[in-house]
Order: sequence, then structure tokens, then C-alpha cells
Amino acid sequence: MRAVSKVKTLAGVVRAVRKAQAAGRRVVFTNGCFDLLHRGHTRYLERARSLGDALVVAINSDRSVRALKGPGRPVVPDTQRAEVLAALAAVDYVVVFDAPDPARVIRAVQPDVLVKGGDWPIGQIVGADFVQSRGGRVLSLPYVEGASTSALIGRILGKAVKRR
Repeated sequence: MRAVSKVKTLAGVVRAVRKAQAAGRRVVFTNGCFDLLHRGHTRYLERARSLGDALVVAINSDRSVRALKGPGRPVVPDTQRAEVLAALAAVDYVVVFDAPDPARVIRAVQPDVLVKGGDWPIGQIVGADFVQSRGGRVLSLPYVEGASTSALIGRILGKAVKRR
């Protein structure tokens, strides 16, 4: 499957997920900015995919990233971030969302498993209550030390940047 065909609208992702779930496949969902993809991201996404049969990755739009991270972000536009993520074998579908958080996307997708990185305690993961109320699992996967987009950008710019 070509990478760009894995990038879908929310309606397209929902159709694909319903089909997968009807076939008995377990769908895993995660979200993030994924600006300047690094080994922490790839290890995280491979681990997330191992928890099910299909992995949906929702990424923040450019406007959403700016609201979260500041005016200098993202470094990579959302269409490019989506295509790079879609090129990874671990990723089945990518959707871009414009809201400050993925709550609406999670409710629409109705994943069986919701994951975030280890810097997110389960109690702070958006959508955790919804997924758990449907009998799904919510996990905080181990954080890869030394793998941070903000720190990487800081090194490029010659600045110290704190994580998240």
C-alpha cells in the first residue's frame, strides 16, 4: 500500500476501522505532533502496533501544533508529517486533526486500545475514560530517553529545551 493511501479523512479512517473491527481485528490508536520523526517515535509506534492488528495515528494539524508548542512549530508541515508516518510499516492509517486534543477523533474511531508515550500518565491521557468505558485498554508506553523532538530542535538551534 502506498503511503499516501494510508492518509485518510476522519470518515475514511472510521470506515476502515469499522471494517477491521467487524473482521475481529483489534485497533490501536495514538496521537501526537510527530514533528521531526526520531527513533523514540519509531520505537513507540512499533510497540503500539504490536498491541493490536491495526494502528491509527492521529496527528495535530499545523495550527494545533502552533497552539501547543509555539509559533516556531511545527518544523515539518502536517501533510509531510502524515506522509512520513504513513510510510512506516507499523502504521496502518493516519488522520490529521485540528482541535487542541484528539477527543473527538477517539470517540469517532472507537479504538480497542489507546496508547501514549511514557511521559503521559494514564489519568492524563485524553480519551482514556471513553475507551475504558467501552471495555478497551489504555496504556502509557515506555519513554525512550534522549529522544525528544523539542530537545532535537533545541540542539539544532543551540538552545536547551525542556521536554514536552
